[in-house]
Amino acid sequence: VKNFIANAEKKLDAWGEKLEKINITYPSDLVAGVLFLIVSVVILMIMPQQVQISEKDLVNGRAFPTMLAYLMMAMSLVLTGGELIKLVTKKPLVTKTVNALVEVKALIIIAILLVTYLLAKVTDLFVVGGLFCAVAFLLFFRCKKKSYYAITITAAVVIWVVFRFVLNVDF
Repeated sequence: VKNFIANAEKKLDAWGEKLEKINITYPSDLVAGVLFLIVSVVILMIMPQQVQISEKDLVNGRAFPTMLAYLMMAMSLVLTGGELIKLVTKKPLVTKTVNALVEVKALIIIAILLVTYLLAKVTDLFVVGGLFCAVAFLLFFRCKKKSYYAITITAAVVIWVVFRFVLNVDF
């Protein structure tokens, strides 16, 4: 088991060194404009299926979200248009540089949180998701002390028991 862990850590370190050298630069305002333009179009497309209305109402449940979506679309077009004009006239664009290692770590954290939610939802036991989350984060941060795992697992179970059976809170 110790050899397996040592080999896994060597591979992770090697990947980390490779990813740390990769920096990605992109035009942030142009990407944001296009992204939010797509989001506004998607919102407008799914609105009729998501929000049912009565045709006789002057102001209904779609009025405010539709106005916001059109406003988002208009501002996205303004931002994207301005950036495209800068691009054509060879003016410098606002850029952002991100490090691949930092972004991969963020994606792993999001994945841990997503799996935590799914485990709690599928098993209908909040404690299962909580235990996974606690252990996954300890592993992610490469915690080597067994006592930390024991304390974290015990705390998660005790907190769940107190909320579920003493306070009658059903998650």
